Amino acid sequence: MNYRHAFHAGNFADVFKHAILLALLDGLTAKDKPLCYLDTHAGRGRYALDEIEAGKTGEWRDGIGRLFDDPDPPPSLRRYLDAIRRCNPHGTLRIYPGSPLLAAQALRASDRLILCETQADEAAALRALLREDPRAHVHQRDGYAALSALLPPPEKRGLVLVDPPFEAQEGEFASIETALAQAHARWPNGVYAVWYPIKSHRTLAPFHRRVAAGPFEKVLVAELLVQPDDSPLRLNGCGMLIANPPWKIDATLAAMLPALRGLLAQSPAASQRLRWLRGE
Repeated sequence: MNYRHAFHAGNFADVFKHAILLALLDGLTAKDKPLCYLDTHAGRGRYALDEIEAGKTGEWRDGIGRLFDDPDPPPSLRRYLDAIRRCNPHGTLRIYPGSPLLAAQALRASDRLILCETQADEAAALRALLREDPRAHVHQRDGYAALSALLPPPEKRGLVLVDPPFEAQEGEFASIETALAQAHARWPNGVYAVWYPIKSHRTLAPFHRRVAAGPFEKVLVAELLVQPDDSPLRLNGCGMLIANPPWKIDATLAAMLPALRGLLAQSPAASQRLRWLRGE
């Protein structure tokens, strides 16, 4: 694997993914019972936007850079922005938190985090970041395999975030489908959130169709396109597939997606979509 998220941290896809992640965790923590959060591709957990990697691409400027200094953000994004600002307490945007750090901030003392990362240096950085947090357990291992090995958790409730780098391009979807089927067999009531890139919707149709025909009774899809869906050579947008979505998350996302499109659009043809693949 050559993928390094440091080059892309804080871009529009991160904003989309993390705003939805926090909404999911808030929905789950609304109940008193403890939960487990499992991240299959955790990364290092925190990224410096003023270092070489982020500076080379500058992708964060069209992502969190557009939102951070907004004095009156849309209500649907205030929760997300509060979390980002918590990581930048001096008011200057320098740090972008990854999913593990955002989840650690959002979860309670009774909850637990299982964080999987294959790259040794990334896993070591994540372990160092969360070394004082007894809830966090970092595993240097394949995240897909971890779903079969570590599920079901003792907590019985929780969320799995599947956020691969998609180095295998379309072949990644087959790995996701297999992992979801195996995870459902072990933990059918878990919530599963799968982030995916959008270059061409045509290539996504088989993935959506197969997940909709799978074992989950309810499957919701949220998508954001910052560019028109007319070129397979660039990242036009991204989506989040949510299997077993928490109650009323569709209403939360219906308010959030137009706000994200308005702030992150890179073309007048930018769009958003929210739809049920199965159930409602």
